[in-house]
Amino acid sequence: MNKDEVEIKLYIADLKAFEARVQSLGGQAVQPRTLEINLRFDSPDGNLTRAGRVLRLRREMDYRFTYKEPMRIVDSVSVRKEIEFTVGDFDAAKAFLEALGYRVSVIYEKYRTVYAFQDVDVSLDELPFGTFTEIEGPDPASVNAVQCQLGLNSDARVLESYLVLFERLKAHRNLAFRDLSFENFRDISISPADFPVTPAD
Repeated sequence: MNKDEVEIKLYIADLKAFEARVQSLGGQAVQPRTLEINLRFDSPDGNLTRAGRVLRLRREMDYRFTYKEPMRIVDSVSVRKEIEFTVGDFDAAKAFLEALGYRVSVIYEKYRTVYAFQDVDVSLDELPFGTFTEIEGPDPASVNAVQCQLGLNSDARVLESYLVLFERLKAHRNLAFRDLSFENFRDISISPADFPVTPAD
């Protein structure tokens, strides 16, 4: 699929209460809580990351290969060109990318639950360092409208990726590990001030 990814991200302090709000306003669950394991690829010199491009292989309910162009901001919403399709063999897809000279630069994990809310998807994301929502829709106006209907503070929007937040957190806390995994954060206590982010709920 070749499309524009149109979304906002917000830090949520109480994810259970927010999920109850989404349900009470008519959100319909379309994906149960699912563990995602994401492999981010880059060239040996880090050229893709420096250019703001994403090359990713994701293991969730299926296997997905994704390429994203650099982000641009439209009406306070992140918009980026995205090509995504499913693959039948995760290990073969990884070997294919490595044969082309790409290497895994970071592995990151999260649990994701997805609700359909009007004409957008509202994702509830549980990462090793905190809980977030992503609101993705067909255009910035739809995303902005749903953010308002859900009672979220627009000033708390996070336009950076989870990996940018991770790099900021590592620098702030002097963390040396590469991967954003639940195991790496098992004995580490994180607060919103470590990013920093502001709760939107």
